[in-house]
Amino acid sequence: MLKVPDHQVAGHQAGDGKLGPLIDDSGHFYKPLQNDGRGSHELAFYTSFSTDTRIPDHIRKFFPVFYGTRHLEASDGSGLYPHLALEDTVSSRINPSVLDAKIGSRTWYPQAAEDYIIKCLKKDRETTSLELGFRVSGLRVYGNKETGFWKPDKKCVLNFSIEDTRLALRKFVSSNPSTDSDIKPDCSFASAVYGGPAGILAQLLKLKSWFEEQTIFHFYSCSVLMVYEKESILQGRNSGAEIKLVDFAHVIEGKGVIDHNFLGGLCSLIKLISDIVTSSA
Repeated sequence: MLKVPDHQVAGHQAGDGKLGPLIDDSGHFYKPLQNDGRGSHELAFYTSFSTDTRIPDHIRKFFPVFYGTRHLEASDGSGLYPHLALEDTVSSRINPSVLDAKIGSRTWYPQAAEDYIIKCLKKDRETTSLELGFRVSGLRVYGNKETGFWKPDKKCVLNFSIEDTRLALRKFVSSNPSTDSDIKPDCSFASAVYGGPAGILAQLLKLKSWFEEQTIFHFYSCSVLMVYEKESILQGRNSGAEIKLVDFAHVIEGKGVIDHNFLGGLCSLIKLISDIVTSSA
């Protein structure tokens, strides 16, 4: 049975007659193909990437598994519509905490239309993208059965300053996330989620090593999705911390040149997370 994902924190979301992603009970995430050529471009990327032998296996795991396309009943009630069939990263988790970080100081790609470039430039300048090299696009953090999830609204997230971004990354691994500015995030899960040989920081560093060498693609307006499950930590199990790269509507050929735009933003994200791990040790 298809349903609207409640774990989605950014991007086009289904509901109120709007077209957006759907999930099923078998671990699939169905993303409707976007218009203006973006959907066909993303489909072409997934098709090419899934069979590209130049991608190392230890890097391929940072991308959702691609299962082709499906024509499904659209979430806006408009009838059958083509969707990308992808791996649902959080399907095995009960109450996952999720953070979406859009990487790059520049989210527009060189071949884009002028009006699109102007639109992206405006958002890059008004958010932390230009100054920090990435911006938080959305997050939700599980507290407990009583408090549920802390999820700041989209407008609040878009207005994040650099300091707000640091705070959000701290709240993401805290037992006391709250909108109350007087409550200091305890970062009690920082070592279990960000740190360790299998933590988010170690995964980001592996991704960074690849981006320091790969010249196959340039990733514009792509996000790093970070996921973990707090309840697993409290039960003495692995946090299930995992990262995935998502949103590939604006990927272009690298043509033998390193993707410094993405690499720079990734390094900035790594630096902030590394500071949290160090200060929480």
